[in-house]
Amino acid sequence: MSPEPEQTPTEPQAGGSVEQPEAADAEQANLLEQLRTDLEEAKDRVLRSQAELENYRKRASREIEDNRRFANLPLLRDLLPVMDNMERAIGAAEKSQDASALLEGIKLVARQFADVLARNHCVPIPALNQPFDPHLHQAISQQATDEFPPGTVVLVSQPGYQLYDRVVRPSQVIVSTSPSTDRESED
Repeated sequence: MSPEPEQTPTEPQAGGSVEQPEAADAEQANLLEQLRTDLEEAKDRVLRSQAELENYRKRASREIEDNRRFANLPLLRDLLPVMDNMERAIGAAEKSQDASALLEGIKLVARQFADVLARNHCVPIPALNQPFDPHLHQAISQQATDEFPPGTVVLVSQPGYQLYDRVVRPSQVIVSTSPSTDRESED
């Protein structure tokens, strides 16, 4: 066995070609160009997505603002017939001297108005003969009485209303106290 002569890198090997490094360079250049193209496409998609998101935010903001501005539209549509009937009652009162007819017309309008409030979920707060609840009632006075237990609403000065579970206006009430408490405070 004789030792084989060493091959230098510049010598072509059997079945090989000198152009392999150039082919690898061309393949890398193609790969690099493909990566650049993919990067540009990805940047373009990102920019388009950001623009679409910004447009969506603006559109959603406009819709929210429109919803706020026109949220009372159904209520106002319900109130306009009440206003029309009020004006009719005023016109009828100016032409007639019959107070009972005017009173009946006003009662009808008041019922219609209460119906509109109820349809829009604004209902009176029950207060009379109920236990005083500071979340629903506003005590404007106290009255000593034996008829009701202490802390009971004995008179409603102004009715309160709530919208669903929120108080729109508390009921102004007079609350009972025991007569003995009143006498003790006088002594």
